[in-house]
Amino acid sequence: MTLLQENNAQNERDLFFMREALKEAEKAFAKKEVPVGAVLVLENRIIARGHNQVEMLQDATAHAEMLCLSSASASLGNWRLAEAILYSTLEPCPMCGGAIFAARVKRVVWGASDLRLGAGGSWIDLFSIKHPMHQVEVCKGVLAEPAGLLLKDFFKKQRKEGKIEQSCYTQRA
Repeated sequence: MTLLQENNAQNERDLFFMREALKEAEKAFAKKEVPVGAVLVLENRIIARGHNQVEMLQDATAHAEMLCLSSASASLGNWRLAEAILYSTLEPCPMCGGAIFAARVKRVVWGASDLRLGAGGSWIDLFSIKHPMHQVEVCKGVLAEPAGLLLKDFFKKQRKEGKIEQSCYTQRA
């Protein structure tokens, strides 16, 4: 297989698995959770799925990525996920980024950027810092548009229903 064929195959896998993560984000949306979804892939097979459950569990750490990593570790009986690839519809936050390093995830792929809490360069960049034990490969922006639209639709709906106030970034002085 040529390098170009190998890259095309990886791009197709990334699109396929990100679509699966988007399905998880849609589950979160339906439950009135911030619509973020994640899947963890090992040997081209999904071994765990997760979506935000912060409101349902009343737990600020119940992010899609965290739940997905925990589920995978429990399923495998091993916290080391060294050959796994995590797909998330939103750029991981610093907490999730730390968990990705701690679990030794090989690669992380995300859709939409998170200017507010993104740990992959949008706010801070944990993944570019040389880690003493582990380096994570990063792929940004896979299906960013549908992932971002789902988030925008969610927050628009929440504002319309009076569940959240206008953002300080959009209010006029």
